[in-house]
Amino acid sequence: MASENVSVFFKLYCLTVMTLVAATYTVALRYTRTISSGDLYFSTTAVFITEVIKLILSLGMLTKETGSPVRLKNALVEHVFCSPKELLKLSVPSLVYAVQNNMAFLALSNLDAAVYQVTYQLKIPCTALCTVLMLNRSLSRLQWFSVFMLCGGVTLVQWKPAEATKVQIEQNPLVGFTAIAVAVLCSGFAGVYFEKVLKSSDTSLWVRNIQMYLSGIVVTLIGVYVNDGDKVLEKGFFFGYTPWVCFVVFLASVGGLYTSVVVKYTDNIMKGFSAAAAIVLSTVASVILFGLHITIFFASGAILVCVSIYLYGLPKQDTSRLSRKDTDNESKQKLITV
Repeated sequence: MASENVSVFFKLYCLTVMTLVAATYTVALRYTRTISSGDLYFSTTAVFITEVIKLILSLGMLTKETGSPVRLKNALVEHVFCSPKELLKLSVPSLVYAVQNNMAFLALSNLDAAVYQVTYQLKIPCTALCTVLMLNRSLSRLQWFSVFMLCGGVTLVQWKPAEATKVQIEQNPLVGFTAIAVAVLCSGFAGVYFEKVLKSSDTSLWVRNIQMYLSGIVVTLIGVYVNDGDKVLEKGFFFGYTPWVCFVVFLASVGGLYTSVVVKYTDNIMKGFSAAAAIVLSTVASVILFGLHITIFFASGAILVCVSIYLYGLPKQDTSRLSRKDTDNESKQKLITV
């Protein structure tokens, strides 16, 4: 009985942290790109630093997993330094994730945090489609219904986007929505691709993360050079950085790793509830911090999205057992008739 209580408390802890990280990251990033005082930092450098921190944290987790410096060295030599093909394989999701992370900064520079949080849930149908095509899985009728419901909810939110009165910078909602569209496509493809790579061998999750983040560091550094190279040389790599910017980088670094770990201990219903709760928290924070005006379109769309997330996460019904029971009942009925 005690172990069950501990399990419940741990799941609630996971749920709470996932919700707070998702909501806080979105709101804090929006704050640093719109109403935070001071010079605007280069988003490409923030994405690069995030990859570096993720690599360091993954090395720490692999050290704990291996248990000794010798085993750590052997694992790195075998799977990193002597496996160029594996590094090349993991460079695909690292490139896609780099694009996704940069699109998040662009989207939150042009859309409110609550609108972004709702619209970003389009990653669910995108991931579902990639799962069907790349992993040959099937979706239930309820899941397909929830996917269309979610798309309808996002359409309502974007029909007449809610406006924030306290944001004074020029914004382009079309650019913001386009950035989210690219981000959800990247999220769906990269997530399923990485899952396929993980399940293709018994290699440790942390080794795979290290392989991916090494490639990610190279990709994002190239992004810094291509997009902001001249400005970085002129003003400095950490130009415009404030404690809030550092907080955003921290959340982006820890949030991704934490989510990948706690997914093992939660089910789809809890993850769906976490996403819905993050939408509510982002909306409340946007009203307080950014003066967001809630419209009937936004409220209706957000409710539809939350309901669809819950429906999508419901466990599939085991039809094989039902059909077997029906067959047994039919045979019994025949025997009784005879």
